[in-house]
Amino acid sequence: MSANDKHWASVKSMNFLFGMRVMLWIFRVFGRVPFRIVLYPVLFWYVLTRKAPRQASLDFLNRVNCSVAPDTDMKIYVRAGVLGVLKHFASFAETMLDKMLLWSGQFKLDSIDFFGREQLDQCISEKRGAILVCSHLGNLELTRVLSRGRNAIKITVLAHTKHAQAFSKMLEDLDPDSQLNMLAVTEITPATAMLLNDKIAQGEFIVITGDRIPVAANPRVAISDFLGAPAAFPIGPYVLASILQCPIYLLFTTQRKNHYEVYFELMSDSIRLPRKGRDQVLEGLVAQYAARLEYHCLRAPLQWFNFFDFWHLPQQDTFDAPR
Repeated sequence: MSANDKHWASVKSMNFLFGMRVMLWIFRVFGRVPFRIVLYPVLFWYVLTRKAPRQASLDFLNRVNCSVAPDTDMKIYVRAGVLGVLKHFASFAETMLDKMLLWSGQFKLDSIDFFGREQLDQCISEKRGAILVCSHLGNLELTRVLSRGRNAIKITVLAHTKHAQAFSKMLEDLDPDSQLNMLAVTEITPATAMLLNDKIAQGEFIVITGDRIPVAANPRVAISDFLGAPAAFPIGPYVLASILQCPIYLLFTTQRKNHYEVYFELMSDSIRLPRKGRDQVLEGLVAQYAARLEYHCLRAPLQWFNFFDFWHLPQQDTFDAPR
């Protein structure tokens, strides 16, 4: 497998948008049970025919089984094998349906529990912008809820691929009045930084993922332990926070017992990167993020949706890849 094949951006969407529209129609007309009846044969075929995502899911589930749960002294166990992978992908499909329901106004908002929202509300009341570092754990579109209600805020999601534009168009069709924007970027340029600085100054929030490296020839990453092995994480969110001099929060969303849980965790009111020891500071920030991501992943392992070789290090592809 080539280096490009190992990158998350090489995973194909398989007519994703058309498929999701069809599945949403089935749910609206027939309900969730028929939706699942149609879903599982499709998932079973996908698991059998797509080797790379299947292997990535198996690898992740096996690593979870070798890790200790953060809130107990006992080992946790997630069924691996084909059935485990099938459940993993089924969880992904159910989450995608919930995303569509969120954007079409059919999701029950009373099924969402917020934790740590008070600190974020203070930023909103003071009209201070902030960066939210999220992950591909659970349902990121729950940030959609933040753009409505008494303390409505504007949110810009930074996405690394052009696929985001098509998905954004689909979500806009479902809810034209949304205040959540999606900005496709491959790297943070000076022009992008100026645009984001204006948004922060206006009290807006920038959402950026912390668990996928940029689509670039030599991505700037730091290495941190994650589920028992070194993995590459982007340093972009923390460099951006240091440039914009704004608060930076971690955002995690998981579903537990038919309720979604949204966690806001303050990482820092302000990040400063010194000239000396800059790499060490960034490595510490990445390690902090990786530890919190591992904690939440172990609480809901079937809801982490990175179906690629996450532990493949970019340094293995080039001798001078920057960290």
